[in-house]
Amino acid sequence: MAEKTPQTYANHSRLDPPFHIVQGPLGMIAVILSLILFFRSPSLASVLWLILAVGFLMGTFRMRIYALKVQDRVIRLEERLRLAMLLPESAKPRIGELTERQLIALRFASDAELPALAMRALDDGLSNKQIKSAIQNWRGDYFRV
Repeated sequence: MAEKTPQTYANHSRLDPPFHIVQGPLGMIAVILSLILFFRSPSLASVLWLILAVGFLMGTFRMRIYALKVQDRVIRLEERLRLAMLLPESAKPRIGELTERQLIALRFASDAELPALAMRALDDGLSNKQIKSAIQNWRGDYFRV
């Protein structure tokens, strides 16, 4: 099995070809073509095609959003458990203060730098981009959809 390219801040975003290259553009094309059909020859059939195309596009994006939301919830749980193991006792009560976006960004931090970075995120209110750019030893997430 080929080695995965190590993830970094620069390359951690992931392209999902079936969604980004096929399904999303097809949905947009379907909506555009059905709008053209509707305005060129308005009829019940053109209205139905437009409704169908919009429904397809909405369904496509909702499925993607649902999958990402479930992953975000799992990541949030994993990171809270990880923080509970790695933070000093005095800092553990503050785990609940981290936002969802902060927890998701902290998943890329190595175990060694996680406690200090989590405390910085809490004390300074770091955004997810600030957290990701502050990470020195990147821990890749290769399972993200």
